[in-house]
Amino acid sequence: MDKLNQIERIKSKLILAKEADKDLKIFGADNHQYTLGKTVSNDDVLSFEKEYNLELPEDYKAFLLHIGNGGISYANSAAGPGYGIFPLGKNVDEFIPENTNQFLKEDCILYPKMSDDFWSDLNKNIEEKEDISTEDFDLELGRIFSGLLPIGTQGCTYYYALVLNGRFKGKVVNVDSDRQKPYFAFESDFLDWYERWLDEIIPEGMMSADPDLFKFTLGGLSSCILEIYFSTGGHDIKIECLNGILKKEKLDSGTLDIVEEQYKLTSGEIKKAILQILSKFDYERAKPYLLSYSDESLLDVFQFIFWYAKDKSIDWLELIKSKVSTVNDEETFRFCTYLLGEMNMDYGDIIVPFTSSKNEDIRIESYYSLGQLENKNNYIDAFITGLNDSSNRVIHATLQALDGLEDQKLLKHYKIIAKKFPKEKDYILVNLNHRLKPFGLNNKTIKDIDTDTY
Repeated sequence: MDKLNQIERIKSKLILAKEADKDLKIFGADNHQYTLGKTVSNDDVLSFEKEYNLELPEDYKAFLLHIGNGGISYANSAAGPGYGIFPLGKNVDEFIPENTNQFLKEDCILYPKMSDDFWSDLNKNIEEKEDISTEDFDLELGRIFSGLLPIGTQGCTYYYALVLNGRFKGKVVNVDSDRQKPYFAFESDFLDWYERWLDEIIPEGMMSADPDLFKFTLGGLSSCILEIYFSTGGHDIKIECLNGILKKEKLDSGTLDIVEEQYKLTSGEIKKAILQILSKFDYERAKPYLLSYSDESLLDVFQFIFWYAKDKSIDWLELIKSKVSTVNDEETFRFCTYLLGEMNMDYGDIIVPFTSSKNEDIRIESYYSLGQLENKNNYIDAFITGLNDSSNRVIHATLQALDGLEDQKLLKHYKIIAKKFPKEKDYILVNLNHRLKPFGLNNKTIKDIDTDTY
């Protein structure tokens, strides 16, 4: 009975979602247009199950039997997350091109929160055996993706898949066919996953007109999500509740008051998730907490400011100056440069020390950032250091950053690069020639001139 009620809810929410997204701004909506084809028959389901010698999860069958099958999107997909839900029996070989029947009926060996080491071990034979045969490659794919039915695509190599067999039968998994580590959706079955997608499209104001309709998923009314948050002691459910709140377009001040109070009482991942909510919906309220949280994680602070309040970047100049010397990872440094780039100022003196970082990626990012400055000619000595770096990637980044800077001091170092790279490598010569063109030179002719008197 509960599933029948859920099916009717989903049908109602499909209408509301289509009405809420009339301009089809939700990712993939301009393709599926919230359209679903006719439902399948029991015979259709039985035929598929017989062909592949398996039994489909009940929730997925309920969707096909009572809501719809196929539509007008990519590969005739029905309305759903990404580009929609594949029709029954279509695109089943996206992960396992050969012997699909053999592996689809096997237990799925993937599981939520699988470790990087576990995933690496699964891919070991493919990654380490350079001479692996096509047949063995396909067998390895079958082992890795056994028991997974592709049910939709997010574009490129990213797919949604349904676990057909094993301990986690019925759960939805996000899969990259290029074999980045998959991750499982939070929901325990297909219908819950699908309904949450709808709830995240429908605005809170529209939900308020019929609140009873939105008490069932972590994408519904904020008040209902908070009820679940406070009623559970489970860390994972609390995080999912906060993720549901984060995806809202607006939060009223009362909800923000509750969220702020929780920030003061929590720690760890939950505290971080709450800070992100505050940063998105009320920058001024979040500001003092962001300042204090910078002692825990500069990266999170820089990301939250850039994502939700980049127009306030200048507020954080003094913090950056005081803490930038402690930055030693490229991701934190990258977001630091993003904020500096929003300040419409000369930040070169902050960046130059990083051109000598031991971290190659930081050196690359530092030259990219210097290259964005209008007065980058003031930092020509730093660029010269980059042109003589031991890393080809840094030399490449430096050459690109020097676009528009035509100083004869550089010719001596351009000549050194031309001699060091008699043949193209890492796109260095093509970029070198771009820099030499304003001087009427190229990587061959510069070798024959006296750069000191040019």
